[in-house]
Amino acid sequence: MQAFSSRLVWTFPSGTLGELTRAAHERANLVRSTLPDLRSAARDMPPAPLAAEAFATALRGPAIRVIAEVKRASPSKGAINAGIDAASQAAHYAAGGAAAISVLTEPTRFGGSLDDLSAVAARVGVPAIRKDFLVHPVQLWEARVRGATAALLIVRALSPDELPMLMDAARECGLATLVEIRNEAELERALAVGATVIGVNNRNLETLTIDPATAPALIPRIPVHCVAVAESGMQHAHDVTPSALAGADAILVGSAISASADPAAAVRALSGIARSTTARR
Repeated sequence: MQAFSSRLVWTFPSGTLGELTRAAHERANLVRSTLPDLRSAARDMPPAPLAAEAFATALRGPAIRVIAEVKRASPSKGAINAGIDAASQAAHYAAGGAAAISVLTEPTRFGGSLDDLSAVAARVGVPAIRKDFLVHPVQLWEARVRGATAALLIVRALSPDELPMLMDAARECGLATLVEIRNEAELERALAVGATVIGVNNRNLETLTIDPATAPALIPRIPVHCVAVAESGMQHAHDVTPSALAGADAILVGSAISASADPAAAVRALSGIARSTTARR
């Protein structure tokens, strides 16, 4: 077990995150027997599209980079764009300058699927991230076989044993990780397992409330050798500015651009915002 601060005593998440995490465990249990076949399939594939270092490089620059999310629905908003075609949407995002595409694969509350991930990975030349409530290595191998470059790991959803186990599994199967936090104790846990791309979610996934001050407050505490990503609650350029001034390298945006009639323009409007290069130590 990885050591982490005694300030954090982990408990299973409550609220919406708890429901989704329980459901993720159930889904993982249904497919865990496929792990040997997934490993075998991955061995027959070419190397992962981008190594972890290259994934981080794609999210760095003098201006904010955008991780654009394919998102049909969410627990907080309900239906967003139920008829969205994942591959076409991702192509629009890439045309608008997206540095990476986040693909929701959770089926019940977000309307996603692994087929969406496969379609996006086959369509665009930028990294595809599996965004889901991942709790078992089999889900990472699924992502690898479906063409993902990276996968999201939510620190709050993972026990002190599960987080390092999944980080090790990601390295084994050749996936980069976007490790999501909401407070300093979770940042400590992320750093302890070697996370190099760290997302700060303004949304509390247990209550679904958004505090736009969360990412600007925590991002300066993320070491400069890591990529810092601000997540949730950003619709317009002025929503991005506080995180950019705090030293964020990138933002992850889903609802606003998934609902847009012109997704390429929506991504373009959030790209290129100057970021501070001195706010982080």
